[in-house]
Amino acid sequence: MTVALKPMTGADTAPDATILSVHDLTVSVRSQAGLLPLIKGVSFDLKRGETLAIAGESGSGKSITSLAIMGLLPPPAVRVTGGAITLGSSVLTTLPEAQMRSLRGNRIAMIFQEPMTSLNPVMTVGAQLIEAIRAHAPVSLRVARTEALAALTAVRLSDPARRMDQYPHELSGGMRQRVMIAMALALKPDVLIADEPTTALDVTVQREVLDLLRDLQKSHGTAILLITHDMGVVAEMADRVVIMRKGVIAETGTVAQIFDAPTATYTRELLSAVPRMGQGGELVARPDTPVVADLRDVQVRYDIRGGVLNRVTHRVHAVEGVSFDIREGETFSLVGESGCGKSTIARAIVGLAPHEGLIRVGDQTVGRMTAHARKRLSAATQIVFQDPMAALDSRMTVGDQIAEPLLIHGQGDAASRRDRAAHLMERVGLTTAQLDNYPHEFSGGQRQRICIARALALTPKLIVADESVSALDVSVQARVLDLLRALKDEFGIAMLFISHDMAVVENISDRVAVMQLGQIVEMGSRAQIFGNPRHAYTRRLMEAVPVPDPTFIRPTTPRMAGEIPNPVHGVGTVIARHRMQEVSKGHFVAQDA
Repeated sequence: MTVALKPMTGADTAPDATILSVHDLTVSVRSQAGLLPLIKGVSFDLKRGETLAIAGESGSGKSITSLAIMGLLPPPAVRVTGGAITLGSSVLTTLPEAQMRSLRGNRIAMIFQEPMTSLNPVMTVGAQLIEAIRAHAPVSLRVARTEALAALTAVRLSDPARRMDQYPHELSGGMRQRVMIAMALALKPDVLIADEPTTALDVTVQREVLDLLRDLQKSHGTAILLITHDMGVVAEMADRVVIMRKGVIAETGTVAQIFDAPTATYTRELLSAVPRMGQGGELVARPDTPVVADLRDVQVRYDIRGGVLNRVTHRVHAVEGVSFDIREGETFSLVGESGCGKSTIARAIVGLAPHEGLIRVGDQTVGRMTAHARKRLSAATQIVFQDPMAALDSRMTVGDQIAEPLLIHGQGDAASRRDRAAHLMERVGLTTAQLDNYPHEFSGGQRQRICIARALALTPKLIVADESVSALDVSVQARVLDLLRALKDEFGIAMLFISHDMAVVENISDRVAVMQLGQIVEMGSRAQIFGNPRHAYTRRLMEAVPVPDPTFIRPTTPRMAGEIPNPVHGVGTVIARHRMQEVSKGHFVAQDA
C-alpha cells in the first residue's frame, strides 16, 4: 500500500509552473556590531520538474539559503531580514511555525549534509521513518512501517528489515546518508532540497541515488534544489545553475552556459579546480623507502547476538584477509562501496578496532598495548574522520582542539602551542582570527579543514584520511590536497587515503587497492588500476564516476537488481575467499566470478 497525500491544486501544478520563488533574500546574524548579512539579495525561481543546482565554496551561503527556505534558521541569532520565499501560493517567510511544520516533509523536504547530526541517536532508523510518515499521513502503524521498509529498500540499503531496528551509530556514514534520503523521499514531496546528498556515498551508490532522484522527478514532477560542490553531479543533474560566493550570487545560467562559457572569474576558477579522470601527474618511484605500516592477513569480525540466551547467532565479516604495506612518503588509497571495510581498516590501524592478523606501524605491533605504547602509536599515527562535527568537541574552541595533541604529548608551552595552531589554521585555508571560535560557527567544509589541521599538529609518520576531503568544495579540496602533497614530500609522511571520489584518488595516489565485501579484489599502481582495471567491480566503479561535462552521454548500463551483498553470515558459515593471482609485482586481482 502506498501512502496517499493530498495533492497540490491550482496553477502551481502546471508542468512548467514556478513552484518555489526566492526574491531578494537577505539573511542576517545578530552580533555585537548589529545585524551582519550572511547572504544578501539572493533571487531565483524553481519550476516544477526542474533541477536547479547551487554551487560555490564552503561558507558561500548555499546551506544558509536552503535553511531559510525550510524555515530552520536558528532563532533569534539568525533570521530573514529581507526579501520573500514563496512555495506555490504560500509565502513561507510569513507563515507561523505550526503551518510551516505541516509543509516540511510533505510538500517540501530536505536531505541534510551531515546525517549523523540530523538523525536522532536514541531512536531506531525505522522509528524515525515511521514518525515522519505518520506526522503527515493518517495511516496505521503497520502501513507506515511497510512504507518505511520500502523507502530503505529503494535506496539499496543492505538487509533493510534489520536496519529498521538499528540505531544511527550502528551504520556507516554512507548508510546513514541513504537513510536520510529514504526519509526525504518517503512522502514524495513537491520540492526536494538536497544539500550535498551524495557527499558520503561511493560512486556506485551515488549513481543509483541520482537515478532515484531522476525517477522521482519523472513520475511526480518533483522540483529539486541541488546544493553540491561536485561539479560532475551538477553537469549530470542540473538544468540551471546558480554560482554563489561570499553570500551573493556570482553568476546564473543554464548548465551548458556555466560549463561552456562562464562569465565570472570565480566560476572559471571553480571549474578549473575540478579533478578529472586521466589527469593524474607523474608517479614518484619509492622502491627503497622504509615501510611505515604493514598489514598481513588482517581480519575484523563482529558478533551479533540474539535469542533468549543472548548467544552469538551471526557474525559480520567486516574485513577478511587484507594485506598491504605503506611506505614512507607514499599515498596508498583504499576505494570501494560504503560498508566494504575501508573505515574498519582505518580504525584497526590506529588501534580503535580489535582485529586478527598482523598490523605494524613503525616498530610497533598494533593490538594489546600498554598505555605508553598506545600513546606512542597515537603520536606516530593520526586519523581524519569522515564526519567532522562528530569528531570535534562542541564545547572547546578550535584553537584549543588543534593544540590539544601537543598538550597531551607534552610538547612546548601554551604560547608555542597556540602559535602552532595558528600556523596550521592558515595552512588549511582558515584564519588566525577564527582560533577562538567553536565548531558550530563553521561550515561543514571548514570543520573538516580544522580536523586536518589537528591531525598535522604532531607531524605524524602516518596520516589515515578517511573521506577527509569529501565535505569540501572543489576549490578548497584542491588546496587541501596540495597541502597534503606538500607535507608528505616535506616530512616524508605516509598516507592511507580512503575515498569514494575516483578522480581525487587518481590525482593523489601512488598505489590503489579496491575493496569489496571486506576483501581486496584488485591492487596495483595508480597507472595499473586506472589505465587497465582487471576486475569487473573496479570497472563498474570507474563507469559510475560523474563527468563534469554536460554534453557527456553516459553509456546505458543495466541497474543492479535486488539488495547489495550482505557481510553478515551465520556462525559456522565458511566465507569463500577470492583466489588471488599475482599479475605483476605489487599488483593483484581477484578472479572474476
